[in-house]
Amino acid sequence: MPVSTSTTTETPRLPPGFRNAYWFALFNALSFQIVLSSPMVLYARSLGASATVLGVVVSMMPLLVIFQIPAAQYIPRLGFRRFVYAGWGIRVAFIFGMAAVPLLGAFLDKGTQLALLLFLLFGFNLSRGISSCAWLPWITSLVPEEIRGRYLARDAAVVNLGSIVVFLVAALFLGSNPQPVHFSLLFVFSAVAGAASLTFLKRMPDVPVPQEPAGGTGEVPWGAILGHPPFQRLLVTVMLWAVVYGGMQAFPVAYLKTEAALTEGRILLLSSALYLGGMGSLWLFGSRLDALGSRPVMALAFGVFVLILGGWWLMAANVVAVSPVLLMGLLGAMGLFAASANMAFTRLAMASVPVMGRNHFFAIFSVAWNVTQGVAPILWGMMIDAIGDFRHQTTGVEWNRYSIFFAAAALVTLAALLSTRRLVEPKAAGFEDLLRDLLLRAPMKFWFRLWPRG
Repeated sequence: MPVSTSTTTETPRLPPGFRNAYWFALFNALSFQIVLSSPMVLYARSLGASATVLGVVVSMMPLLVIFQIPAAQYIPRLGFRRFVYAGWGIRVAFIFGMAAVPLLGAFLDKGTQLALLLFLLFGFNLSRGISSCAWLPWITSLVPEEIRGRYLARDAAVVNLGSIVVFLVAALFLGSNPQPVHFSLLFVFSAVAGAASLTFLKRMPDVPVPQEPAGGTGEVPWGAILGHPPFQRLLVTVMLWAVVYGGMQAFPVAYLKTEAALTEGRILLLSSALYLGGMGSLWLFGSRLDALGSRPVMALAFGVFVLILGGWWLMAANVVAVSPVLLMGLLGAMGLFAASANMAFTRLAMASVPVMGRNHFFAIFSVAWNVTQGVAPILWGMMIDAIGDFRHQTTGVEWNRYSIFFAAAALVTLAALLSTRRLVEPKAAGFEDLLRDLLLRAPMKFWFRLWPRG
């Protein structure tokens, strides 16, 4: 009897309507990057926020992801799409509230405005933290295992494209001397983009929620989940990386504003290089994640990140001068390798988590990653505030609050690099295979494409 081989060689396809996930990611990036990154840090700074308060602003989003754990049991009642849609809709309402805060300066002092802003940020991040527990299980159910790396790379490219647009728009809005109305208009832009993202979220294909092994929170075997060896080792590496990544989301911006004395508009223009680099992750690792595995990509990303932090340390220690070219290079490399590390983590989690208990595994994974990422900037901010104006010169190097921060972050990144050796990924290639592919095969493919054919 003839056997057809078409089913064994055919590349798995995404379900009909899945293209809406990329449009959702684009408009979602146009919204959340204003509320959760540099524009919000700059606005909080304009209200007189200290480094510790800036740490709270940045950490609120990842910290409130802890509510994924109790929320995971309610996903089967609503389904994936309805659960995410409800949370995203509520958070858009909070952004409209934030847009009003800069306009209240006529009768509220800056301290009160800052307190109101923190309250609205809490509500925004709480609704996001609860609803996001359904996102990874939903995407894992929709995307076949063989093309998850490709999906994650495309998703990262779309998010970074939206982020570039956001930072260019923010730089245009804020300029060199932003007024409260400029921040207000920027937050309105964020709210409108968030509302637009909901239309695409509603068009994404839904799937039934897999039956969980336990129906109540008290019956879930949390100890067994945390004791699962591949998952446990992944959590250790994720948390080490989150300590670094959490700090690097806030304090390079604070350094450029307070120490390098750059204007808001210039900082945002330079920050767009982060997302330009992030788009490069699609070209560099889009197909390699599926072909070579997550572990070598993580090792390369952490190794390069140690060098990047070394560059920031050289500037903060006054060994080299701050220059736009150097900043663009460092920020572009940060975006590229941070996006690559995050893609690799997510892909390895999708491969490591069993189907039974998937919602709870992903809830713990997200909470470990995000809560660590949330606590980190608070602790880094307290350290920076505690160091204060301390400066010590030695052999042409100045040790101050920011040079100490970048040096400490580099040491934690080195620990994350060493921890990748313990990760469990049976199908992963060696680190040498990834380097060989990047340094030899990729350039050869490029030149063969340019070689004239005749």
